[in-house]
Amino acid sequence: MKLTYIFKGLCCGLLLTASSCSLDYDPLEAYSDVTEGVNESGDQVVFKDKAAVESHLKTIYNQMRDRQEHWYLDLMLIAESHSDNAYAGTTGAEVLPYETNSIEGSNSVIKRDWDRYLEDIARANKLIVNIDAVTDQTLTSAEREKYKAEAKIFRAMVLFDMVRLWGSIPVITTEAGDITSETIDDVYPEYFPAQSTEEEAYKQIEKDLLEALTAAPDYNAADKTVFTKTVARTLLAKVYAEKPLRDYAKVIEYCNAVAADGPSLVADFKDLFGMNDEVTDARKRNTSESILEAQFFAGSGNWCTWMFGRDLINWDSQFTWEKWVTPSRDLINAFNKEGDEIRFNESIVYYSCTWSYYYPSDHYPFMYKCRSAYSSLIKFRYADVLLLKAEALIMGNNPDLAAAADIIDQVRTRVGLGKLAASVKGDKNKMLDALLNERRLELAFEGQRWFDLVRLDKVEEVMNAVYAKDSGRRTQAYPFDQNSYRLPIPQGAIDQNENLVQNPGY
Repeated sequence: MKLTYIFKGLCCGLLLTASSCSLDYDPLEAYSDVTEGVNESGDQVVFKDKAAVESHLKTIYNQMRDRQEHWYLDLMLIAESHSDNAYAGTTGAEVLPYETNSIEGSNSVIKRDWDRYLEDIARANKLIVNIDAVTDQTLTSAEREKYKAEAKIFRAMVLFDMVRLWGSIPVITTEAGDITSETIDDVYPEYFPAQSTEEEAYKQIEKDLLEALTAAPDYNAADKTVFTKTVARTLLAKVYAEKPLRDYAKVIEYCNAVAADGPSLVADFKDLFGMNDEVTDARKRNTSESILEAQFFAGSGNWCTWMFGRDLINWDSQFTWEKWVTPSRDLINAFNKEGDEIRFNESIVYYSCTWSYYYPSDHYPFMYKCRSAYSSLIKFRYADVLLLKAEALIMGNNPDLAAAADIIDQVRTRVGLGKLAASVKGDKNKMLDALLNERRLELAFEGQRWFDLVRLDKVEEVMNAVYAKDSGRRTQAYPFDQNSYRLPIPQGAIDQNENLVQNPGY
């Protein structure tokens, strides 16, 4: 018996679709005589020539544009609505548990994300595993290594999202072979893999990124859509800040390396997310601050703004139903307490609408960092890297609070705020609180807040207190504890694969 799978490495090779808000997408890739076929000698191959390799690499890059649900939309729900930054935004059973802390393994968002992340890894593996077997001599050694490096950065990025969400995950770096009566014992575990530990997952991410640094494309100030060395260095800085591999000296090293590549803060915060004066296009793409983004143009716009607010270039489109990720009163109060008008106005906007779940319908706040179908979706930007360096300077073995304060002050003065008080700069705990607050205001609605709380062991302290002080939050179902730091493994995945073990507490 021989089984051929459209997405090798996935349990049973299921073609998976989204299950919420009618955002289903057809699979982007199917086998053909280009993606899998025969070469001129009649031998079966995965990539028969250079064109096939480059076509597949394009499908990997297309995941940043065409498959926005898991890496942007759902990650925003988890990082913002599962933290103190936002409410769920709607009463839907798939979304509300992120606000009330009642997420279960049956949650459809979790299942969708798990499946699609594994699909992404399968696409990366296909290129990494098979590119060296391509016999087309026009595909040079340098091109092979470059394409492989780009795929490894993509795989590392996906694994990083997964391990931060679920902890122990299947770390798949090969393609599953064909199942026959002779090979089933060896091949079966490739289709139904066990979970690796968090440390093992991080070690693979680290390995992918370090290997990619030798051949990945260099930083290009004019094109921030590429998996470059700078993207790899950014990811390495973030990886070394996480608990299993925590190494603050390396965080600082890679933050400095990112800076040396060329990114810098834009002078005007409005350039990051704004629209042009005619409100017909994004104000700017490829800013000096952007490190990796997905870009959208006329005829191929993103649809995320439908889920979060309204599309400024198509005012009434998709604005008849309640939106996800409604800014919380606690976050609004944090902006007001700081007198942070610039970042507030770029992060939150008020409209009249037809629902009133959290606020009066005639003055309802929406997240504002994705405001049109042509908005770029920014995955990494330099302010995040700078503030991560400040975190390392505070938390390292030899804290340098003055240097950390200089970084935080640089981010603050960019938006017209005063520098930190001297009483804060001399106290490590106060500096950590200032750092967390600065990251919250600077990176609101960019998918960072929940992971900041987890990374610094602040989940219980912050989240168990916010329900009492934020009158708009729906009732907390369960208190946050150490088990809350990881989401449940999708029950559907466990049902398919007996080698998966549910996370504690679910």
